Amino acid sequence: MLGDKTLKNFLEETASKSPVPGGGSIAAMSAATAVALTEMVANLTVGKKGYEAAQGEMEKLLSYLPNSRIGFIEDIDRDAEAFNKVMKAFKLPKDTDEEKKIRKETIQSSMKNAANVPLEVARKAFKMMEQITKVVEMGNKNAVTDGAVAAMMARTSVLSALFNVKINLSSIKDEEFVKKVKNEVEELERKACELEKKILAKVDL
Repeated sequence: MLGDKTLKNFLEETASKSPVPGGGSIAAMSAATAVALTEMVANLTVGKKGYEAAQGEMEKLLSYLPNSRIGFIEDIDRDAEAFNKVMKAFKLPKDTDEEKKIRKETIQSSMKNAANVPLEVARKAFKMMEQITKVVEMGNKNAVTDGAVAAMMARTSVLSALFNVKINLSSIKDEEFVKKVKNEVEELERKACELEKKILAKVDL
């Protein structure tokens, strides 16, 4: 499992000739780091003098952020698995008309899955940005830059995941599916960039 590797080994495998882990897995890893930094700011706020008003919100965040971080780590492998399924589909036999039909349908199905996995990562990473807003606004001011980095990592996760969606859409024949996903991609890109600017504007250094 890629998520169980040391950081050094994971990056070495990313740098190798192997096509996985690739950009989709890195997008998920970026989101996981954004969550970890958000947890850090929340932990540095809970119990601190002068932040009593933020205590409840920080504790609420800490009640579910660990599971969110684990989810993104699992997405690292989910993205790699989705790509591997596409590669397996292309290797299916195509000697008969029936085999060609099955191969074509399997390729299209696996391509849709390969688009849906990073799209889900992008959706979750954007929602994470909304949580990051809370720690930047209410969290320990000594860790506000950590919240800012979390926002940038989350935005990077959204945009990089969506790039992986786009490249898969180019091979999908289902026009209705492609149109629907493209619309969502454009909206998520716009919202993520706008929200990042709003979050960073709150960081007064």
